[in-house]
Amino acid sequence: PCALLLAAVLAIGWYIRDSLKVDDFNQKHVLITGCDSGFGNLLAKQLDRRGFAVIAACLTEKGASDLASAASPRLKTLLLNVTDSESIKRAVEFVSAEVGERGLWGLVNNAGRSIPVGPTEWIQVEDVTKVLDVNLIGVIDVTLRFLPLLRKARGRVVNVASILGRFSLGGGGYCLSKWGVEAFSDSLRRDMYYFGIKVGIIEPGLFKTALTRVDLIEDDQKRLWDHLPQDVKDSYGANYFHNYIKAQNFSMGILCSSDLSKVTNCMQHALTARYPRTRYAAGWDAKLLWIPLSYLPSFIQDFFHRLIFPAPKMKRCVE
Repeated sequence: PCALLLAAVLAIGWYIRDSLKVDDFNQKHVLITGCDSGFGNLLAKQLDRRGFAVIAACLTEKGASDLASAASPRLKTLLLNVTDSESIKRAVEFVSAEVGERGLWGLVNNAGRSIPVGPTEWIQVEDVTKVLDVNLIGVIDVTLRFLPLLRKARGRVVNVASILGRFSLGGGGYCLSKWGVEAFSDSLRRDMYYFGIKVGIIEPGLFKTALTRVDLIEDDQKRLWDHLPQDVKDSYGANYFHNYIKAQNFSMGILCSSDLSKVTNCMQHALTARYPRTRYAAGWDAKLLWIPLSYLPSFIQDFFHRLIFPAPKMKRCVE
């Protein structure tokens, strides 16, 4: 009884602490990258409704125009390519003029890409670089450029990682980039603690966004397969590509959620809570499958991976 009472008191105390909010949303500027669609687009509208001064960075003119027409006049848009240093420099100048001496309260590094992705042997170094440039180097570059403005506000950095930053499910640059985001965020959080800047990591499971469009992923994997040497194709077998795509699409169909608010609510908490969490797992699959699996021994993780994907035709004999 005493243990249960203590547990209940601790749970209630944690809930109350977790619910405490910061003040004056209307005086706080938040910059979000990757707002053309998906999580960034929804978060920009969500924070705009809460009264934040949102600066939504989009990759395309159409994305910026569509978002501006769906939000209040308070929301500002800008064009930003996170792989282009000059584009980032222009964004810093724009945001500096907007925030003034108040500084930047929040930076949400949301921009990302997933393809090319597939079995590791199918991938070229250039394929990996395309993803790392956006998902990791872009995050680092943008964050470092905006740190002076974040220091002024003693603000927040919210980095979008992934459950694939804990459990590597495929080859290519995506899992590599998200593991890198986890490491960068941990280092940044520890260094910025002394300056009052808090760093949160969002770890979504699988959601229906542009990054998980199976048609785009499948088309690119067909490109990778077609460029393989014939002897490598033969080692996988004539039916391997078809079976791989079938297994991938089946898994995505079961696990992908269409409720993007599960992710944006975590982002919002990281920006509004007086005591934000270090990590946010978003989605039932992240909480109940991927994150628990990431703590299990490697041989169990490997067995689970073999359950999902087909085996090549010329697989070696297991010793």
